[in-house]
Formats: sequence, structure tokens, C-alpha cells
Amino acid sequence: MQRINIEIKARCSHPEEIRDLLEKQQAEFIGTDPQADTYFNVPNGRLKLREGRIENALIHYHRTDQAGPKRSDISLYKTQPRSGELKEVLTAALGVIAVVSKRRQIYFIENVKFHLDEVQHLGNFVEIEAIDRDGSIGEEKLRQQCQYYLDLFKITDKDLVEVSYSDLAMGK
Repeated sequence: MQRINIEIKARCSHPEEIRDLLEKQQAEFIGTDPQADTYFNVPNGRLKLREGRIENALIHYHRTDQAGPKRSDISLYKTQPRSGELKEVLTAALGVIAVVSKRRQIYFIENVKFHLDEVQHLGNFVEIEAIDRDGSIGEEKLRQQCQYYLDLFKITDKDLVEVSYSDLAMGK
């Protein structure tokens, strides 16, 4: 399944305030998901295998490393929870560059997905993903949605993170 996201990642010193704001906005709480993302060595973009209780997928994406709302072109294939076999094949074929473990709280408001992440060895983060699954929303509207929540959550430029968790884990 291919889709376009406009997304941000930011350091978060006030996750309880964001959680309260999401509840006031009547966000749907999907659940808390302990996840392990294994990143593989690929020639272009990023490839990760996400293993959790709620979300399990092989995800390939292209995204520019920049602060603030950025476009991400994603191909996603849903996988079975922690089967191990796919990870073994990918590891043998491509090699692992990083493994990121996190505790993720997942919320939705319409097409916008929110993550409150506690990332092992890295700290607390918030992610906002405005998602266009079928091309019906458009990039401009996705950017507006992302900016609305950036403002609502009072996320400052200094909090924004340019790179992926794998880059942070590798010290980039």
C-alpha cells in the first residue's frame, strides 16, 4: 500500500499536556504499543521492520531530513506479529544498521495520527502524521493539518527533529 504523509517529529518534555490536548480534541486512543523497529541497509530511502502488539509492518520510505513538516512517500506491507522469519531473511540479505525500541501511545483524529513515544536511550518524542491513503486529501491540506497541531501542541523550532530514530540512535 502506497501513501503520502506530511509529518513531524519533535522532542517532547510535556507528553502529559499533549495527551490532555488530544483527549480534549476527542482523539481516538488506539492503544500503547511496545515496538521494535529494525532498520536495514538499503541503497535508497529507509527500510524498517516494525514489530509490536498493535502495529506490524515492513515499511519503505523516502523522506528529506529537515526540521518541520516534511513529505514522506511510504510503501507499507502489513506483516504477522513477531514471526521472526522475515527479519531473518532481511538481516541476511541486507544487514541491520539499527534497532530502535520504544513504547508508543497511538491516537487518531480523522486522517491524522499521533504518536507519543518513549524511545529507549533517546527520550520522549511526539510525532504528527497527516496521512493521505488514496490521494484524495492533497499535500497542501496535509501540511495545514500538521501545522495546526504543531501550533496547538506549542512545539517550537528548537524541539523539531530532522532525522529518523535510527539516525539518532546511531548518533547522527
